[in-house]
Amino acid sequence: MSTGTFEETEAAFQRTPPQDIEAEKATLGGMMLSRDVIGDVQDIVKVDDFYRPAHGIVFETIIDLFGKGEPCDPITVNAELVRRGDLERVGGLVAVHQLFQSAASATSTTWYADIVSERARLRRLVEAGAKITQMGYAAEGEIAEIEDAAAALLTGLIRTDDGDEEVGELGEGLQGVFDELEAGKTGMAGVPTGFTDFDLLTDGLHPGQVIVIAARPAIGKSTLAVDFARNAAIREGKRVAIFSLEMSKKDLTKRIISAEARVGLHHIFHRNLTDDDWSRVARVTERMAAAPLHINAKPGQTATSIRARCRKLQQAGGLDLVVVDYLQLMESSSGRKTDNRQQEVSDMSRSFKLLAKELQVPVVLLSQLNRGPEQRTDKKPMLSDLRESGAIEQDADVVVLLHRADAYDKESPRAGEADLIVEKNRNGPTAIITVAFQGHYARFVDMAQT
Repeated sequence: MSTGTFEETEAAFQRTPPQDIEAEKATLGGMMLSRDVIGDVQDIVKVDDFYRPAHGIVFETIIDLFGKGEPCDPITVNAELVRRGDLERVGGLVAVHQLFQSAASATSTTWYADIVSERARLRRLVEAGAKITQMGYAAEGEIAEIEDAAAALLTGLIRTDDGDEEVGELGEGLQGVFDELEAGKTGMAGVPTGFTDFDLLTDGLHPGQVIVIAARPAIGKSTLAVDFARNAAIREGKRVAIFSLEMSKKDLTKRIISAEARVGLHHIFHRNLTDDDWSRVARVTERMAAAPLHINAKPGQTATSIRARCRKLQQAGGLDLVVVDYLQLMESSSGRKTDNRQQEVSDMSRSFKLLAKELQVPVVLLSQLNRGPEQRTDKKPMLSDLRESGAIEQDADVVVLLHRADAYDKESPRAGEADLIVEKNRNGPTAIITVAFQGHYARFVDMAQT
């Protein structure tokens, strides 16, 4: 490569980064013109997609007002900016009204938002390219390390397009219901979980449902959710996506191997498998490798990024079940911390309900409980123990509170047992279902299998 090419590359990085200020203005103006488009815009852009910082501040303010159910017109936006002390940072009272006047029409807002998103993606590519160029010039470290660092800079830059919600007249939906009723004669309507009594109670996990699994730490809510996913993907051939904010992909894979092969989890983590262990693993490897189970353990995931990824998976080959572990570890879609964490969690809960309805898949959503159970004599959880609950209980179609007596009392006569307390079941009765906990295999099973 000639010296002139290097100089041209350096000159390129000194240009104005890709941006479209007019599209940013039209997007914000359209959001203030009609709150009906705000949810769609929120799925397309985020606060740091705006080139002008002032526009990012206005966007975040509109999203916060929208989340609270308040009007999002120029008057309320200005009032909120004054309350936050941000009015001067965006250019004063006139600036917001000028943005409002930039709106061509509400129907064009998402089109402008796509332009804003596209320019932001191009800027990130330029920034990544600049950093890679600097790393190449500096030549610090081994070439393999430099290549790995360069590859890391290019990850997480792919976004997916939006989808459409299912609509139709009553008559159009009758045949689908009749088909489901007919199928009920020979099988389960929803996605089977592998737990006999639970599946009898719920008829499986149904499209459009949000199923909340809630427990105190170290009780086994992640294990139970993975059991649902394992059974659906490995035994039923369902297309399943697990989004984990707590464990790495490797750790999740080890737990699935332990549960499927019935090999002690501690043997796997300490890499001391016996010949018998290896034989057990070999017997399940083929069916595990063939299972349509997608694991995404990328840090910093948001409800919006998960929603986008699910759309992509559905477009690529379909999607039958989504598992999210867990709600309180998730960042807000704006990427910024607020003082009202309960509102943030409630907004995320609603977002997953919309995801379930939009893609017509069941979403298993894990949630933390507060310390309420520990303050009771029997330690049993209640719906009111949902931490930062907000809209979680309201949005959920099924709520399963997981309880293990031996987690609090090692001498409990119920050692090895667990209760799936179905405290809410929108389309059926509630019940307490007892299953066996096999922690050494990282799994729960029906009592009949013990």
